[in-house]
Amino acid sequence: MSRVYDDERLAGAYEHGNEMPERSLRAWVGLFASHVGRPSPSILEVGAGTGMFSAAMARWIEGADVLAVDASEAMLAEARRHHPHPSVRYVSGTADALPAPTDAFDLALLSRVIHHLPDRAAAARELARVLRVGGKVIVRTTFRERLDALVYDYWPQLRGIDERRFPGRQEVIDDFLTAGFALEEVTSLAQPVTAGLRDFHTRLAARPQSKFTHLTAAQFEDGLQRLAAAARTEPSPPLPVLERYDVAVFSH
Repeated sequence: MSRVYDDERLAGAYEHGNEMPERSLRAWVGLFASHVGRPSPSILEVGAGTGMFSAAMARWIEGADVLAVDASEAMLAEARRHHPHPSVRYVSGTADALPAPTDAFDLALLSRVIHHLPDRAAAARELARVLRVGGKVIVRTTFRERLDALVYDYWPQLRGIDERRFPGRQEVIDDFLTAGFALEEVTSLAQPVTAGLRDFHTRLAARPQSKFTHLTAAQFEDGLQRLAAAARTEPSPPLPVLERYDVAVFSH
């Protein structure tokens, strides 16, 4: 897994820069929960980051017990600080060597992490090991063919960078099929992340996502100024800023 999030500055900025309104968070957890096939499920989140989804699943999926795995100690420290929960354990580990027993989980979530994995095929095989028969894997990402984030309007260089970083839909599907999974569905969901462009500008000013590490300081500042100019002319009341993600669901 990419070690960019070992950077303590980035890990510290990630929590505030990637939070979402409770209504949006509930919508995502509701989607995840719809793929849980049993009561009191055991859930694994791979690449859990600062723990936003892990804690939310523990809160809103009845009886859920969550193992949150991340390769970055800096991110895990933020998770323990911001999202402690008695039903969530935050542990260090990588996607291709999960610190978990065989046949232990009903659901595995990989949110915005698939493009960081150095060996997706090995990660898929490891997920097949730790999931029970009938368990599901949910991959929340943006496939290369569908890069449509608002950030590209202000930092157009990022589109080309992300086209190289993000896998295509069929690449991900093939890795999981080869590992013995069946494709259940591919869908997408868009939810508000900020109330408007002013809040969006405040959020991104801290460079809270790994993609911004690929820009020079001048490139980042130019884009931030363009976003600030757009925020000054947004309507009142402002329009919410939406983020859309592809969701691929695989069954074991």
